[in-house]
Amino acid sequence: MKYIAMVILDRNTEAAGNYEAGMPPDAKLETAMDKHIDEMTKAGVLLEAVGLLPLAKGARVWAAGGKLTVTDGPFIESKEVVGGYAILRAKSKEEAVELGKAFMKLHLDALGPSYEGTVEVRQIFDPADFEPQKRKK
Repeated sequence: MKYIAMVILDRNTEAAGNYEAGMPPDAKLETAMDKHIDEMTKAGVLLEAVGLLPLAKGARVWAAGGKLTVTDGPFIESKEVVGGYAILRAKSKEEAVELGKAFMKLHLDALGPSYEGTVEVRQIFDPADFEPQKRKK
């Protein structure tokens, strides 16, 4: 099964402020992440890992009332920032959560106890993961 692990930061934290300012990751964190990514890739559990640029570089497309509206970033109303994501291969949700925990532990070890962030782990839809009788026709 495939899972997505999204790194989410509260916009009011120092980490999010640094991210939104376009600052590169902390050197200690970057070194630890490079090693972790290499190990996970070699183990076959990491399929893709991507860091995202700040909200100011993005846009949102809204669909409402039969119309589309485009808003360029940054998005003032956003409380949270998705800083990046990884696509994981795991045998179960529990295994995917353990991979997410290891990634967040890496952040705590590199940045210290003041770091605040979340990794949201969700299974990626694959029709093969669902029983045929539960599919809508």
